[in-house]
Amino acid sequence: MKKEIKLGLVYRDMWQSSGKYMPSVDELLKVADPIISMGCFDRVETNGGGFEQINLLRGENPNISVRKWTQPFNDAGIQTHMLERGLNGIRMSPVSRDLRRMMFKLKKIQGTDISRTFDGLNNPRNLKLSFEYAQEGGMIAQGAMSITYSPIHTVDYYTKLATQYIELGAQEICIKDMAGIGRPVSIGLMIKGIKENHPDIPITYHGHSTTGFSVVSALEAARAGVDYIDVGMEPLSWGTGHADLLTVHEMLRDAGFQLKDINMDAYMEVRRLTQGFIDESLGYYINQKNRYMNSLLIRPGLPGGMMGSLMADLEKNLKSINKWLTKNNKPAISQDDLLIKLFEEVEHTWPKVGYPPLVTPFSQYVKNLSLMNVIQTIKGKERFSMIDENTWGMMLGTSGQLPGALDPQLIAMAKQQGREFFTDDPQDLYPDVLAEYRAKMKEKNWDVGPDEEELFEYAMHPPQYEDFKSGKAKENFQADLAKRKSAAGAGGKSAIPATLPIPVGAGALQPKSMVVTVDGEKYQVDIAYPGEPAASGTSNTTGAAAAVITSDSPGNYVTSPLEGKFFLTKTSGEKAVQVGDKVKVGDTVAYVESMKVINAITSSHAGTIAEIMVQHGEDIEEDSPLIKIV
Repeated sequence: MKKEIKLGLVYRDMWQSSGKYMPSVDELLKVADPIISMGCFDRVETNGGGFEQINLLRGENPNISVRKWTQPFNDAGIQTHMLERGLNGIRMSPVSRDLRRMMFKLKKIQGTDISRTFDGLNNPRNLKLSFEYAQEGGMIAQGAMSITYSPIHTVDYYTKLATQYIELGAQEICIKDMAGIGRPVSIGLMIKGIKENHPDIPITYHGHSTTGFSVVSALEAARAGVDYIDVGMEPLSWGTGHADLLTVHEMLRDAGFQLKDINMDAYMEVRRLTQGFIDESLGYYINQKNRYMNSLLIRPGLPGGMMGSLMADLEKNLKSINKWLTKNNKPAISQDDLLIKLFEEVEHTWPKVGYPPLVTPFSQYVKNLSLMNVIQTIKGKERFSMIDENTWGMMLGTSGQLPGALDPQLIAMAKQQGREFFTDDPQDLYPDVLAEYRAKMKEKNWDVGPDEEELFEYAMHPPQYEDFKSGKAKENFQADLAKRKSAAGAGGKSAIPATLPIPVGAGALQPKSMVVTVDGEKYQVDIAYPGEPAASGTSNTTGAAAAVITSDSPGNYVTSPLEGKFFLTKTSGEKAVQVGDKVKVGDTVAYVESMKVINAITSSHAGTIAEIMVQHGEDIEEDSPLIKIV
């Protein structure tokens, strides 16, 4: 008798891996019945991950979306599943115990059957509560192992990790190859080993097609005994997404496996509707680079889903690097040069920070640190001379134990800077919050909703929920979409890159002030642009000198190490530096948010703060003066 392979459609991840937004609830309801009519799916990924935050950013209520979107599948007997990030729940930062527990109970009530739970470090301790709470809430607890390729991430490592997950309560295992770099034979051996040890545990293979391995991996997985294989479908298959349903279906049938038939009329309807969502609005948030596979990612192992933001980061930093090279009489480099330097640096840096699996958010941390190392070494500085706070947290253990050992140089740096390593349970760092948010909702006269689902949403995504409630989120989304359509031209029916050129005066990141040297004298210059009000001290829209900084006047300047957004503190409870404070060399005086992480700005001078020259939250350019010290 032929072995049956069941298929899952990762409709949420198809969008998540391609762009920024999911379809609206009305659009999802249009596509639900045709997906069911295709007749070939036993499971559909409906929510989790960034789904609810994206709903809020669009100005939609995610609780209504989840309830309505899962209902047709529930009625048809197709299992629904969500992606859950363990300690982080369904957001990018850690959440409390009470919020994690509430999530599973609520999502089951709303119609989600399976919780696919992963931890960015593959740390079993971080997942124990998720497995426990999922079963308590009536969901199937599926443990997802983040697949990467390194000297420590071996077949034996993953086979043993699956056993650890199962012993902690996982009822199923998912091979989550988020970067598509798992070698096909190794994928097969992992599944074979897990099946030998746990023959009754269902296993899913989930592989992105980024590097081209996933089709072969799906075949190896099937031969090794896998139960479910996740697929995508046109027009969002391939690229950084997933292998296409038609390809996988035909390949597995040819190999002798049993699969359900595909209703091609329904397939074409799902394809037509999905393309319509792209043409109408969501294509304006899809970076075209995400539609291509890239074998260059095999060696660094970065997930293809971050290629859009990665290329935007490279473009932004390339301008800064070439400006510095030109100023120092050195030849400029191309974006391809910078890309290869980054990939090579990831291979160097990744082992030194303990081989964290390159999955959200740790893939971003490794990428950002590697890019900073490239920038610093190009400018003749030492590697690791600038490490963002998020990466420090990862290295210090506040997210859990790293799979590998931290480099001795980084351990020494941490001790030198007075940073403490954390070895206890990371969950203990985050006290319960539901009572606090229940009180806030009462003060605002906000309804906690059926099954307290609105309370959950507020506690899980506080700033996004507040913008949703005020109407600001919907206004911002509609205004941004209109801007993107306008930039794309009349009609605007084709998908365009998510990173659009923004004209001056419409929110572009432009310097507001800078220090220039003329005949040996330094001038602080405020800058305004056409369509913007003049900055303080300027009398026209082209900019004017606001202050003279002479070599005779005492004072040194803390300048920005990179462009981004300036903050005096990184948390609301932190005390900001003030005029009159005394600082030493190396003291942290402010922060710059760049590439989605927070970087500390340290003083290169000792003395007293005489002036803070930038507003909290203001955009800053590299090398712009921030704080005057005398």
